[in-house]
Amino acid sequence: MLNPLSLLALIGRAVLAACRQIGALTLFALEALSHLVRAPFYPRMFARAFVEIAYFSLPVVALTAVFTGMVLALQSYSGFSRFGAESAIANVVVLSITRELGPVLAGLMVAGRIGAAFAAEIGTMRVTDQIDALTTLSTNPMKYLVAPRLLAGTLAMPLLVVVADVLGVMGGWIIGTTQLGFSSASYLTNTVNFVQFEDVFSGLVKAAVFGFVITLMGCWSGYTSRGGAQGVGAATTTAVVSSSILILALDYVVTAMFFG
Repeated sequence: MLNPLSLLALIGRAVLAACRQIGALTLFALEALSHLVRAPFYPRMFARAFVEIAYFSLPVVALTAVFTGMVLALQSYSGFSRFGAESAIANVVVLSITRELGPVLAGLMVAGRIGAAFAAEIGTMRVTDQIDALTTLSTNPMKYLVAPRLLAGTLAMPLLVVVADVLGVMGGWIIGTTQLGFSSASYLTNTVNFVQFEDVFSGLVKAAVFGFVITLMGCWSGYTSRGGAQGVGAATTTAVVSSSILILALDYVVTAMFFG
């Protein structure tokens, strides 16, 4: 049986290890951000990462947003019809999509795709000594590999969320007009009259934060990976899981900031 002192020591070691990881990640992020304001900058690496995030992630984000809007409209109708409040469905759909579901679901989709891809790519470069080769060639790996990806992720995610917002509202409109009996004009009028700038802006702020976190965790997991192919696989899993958890946690933090 584990005695109390051993249990306390085990908890203490776990807390210290977590603090070391958080401190190392913070220093990693600050170093990468510092390279964004110091020459040289690698526009080709930025463009490559931006296209990878914004363009190639578009199909999965679009499909997720459309079906989310459809399901939200149906579920709202099944609940609001009990209280005779069917007219509020358009308002609920646009508010839920722009403030919450658009950025969060898009972030989770991108985390599963881009976080894993970045971790696998940089992790493979680490275990095959390509990152050390960059240093030998007088190229700073942080400036070449990490900083452009962080900037690309921060700028690309809001664009993806704008598309997700539009398609999510369109999904609700399709269900509302084809299955729930709403007229197209009244549904769109209720949507436009209800949505406010703060609703869209808060979602875009979340998107920028999520994009930074996704790329940061992908780059960090790959950059610090060790142990060959098994280490790259572990880094990929860590990138996806940690970025997904951080998305949900930071979603509350940003929501609380705007709520206050």
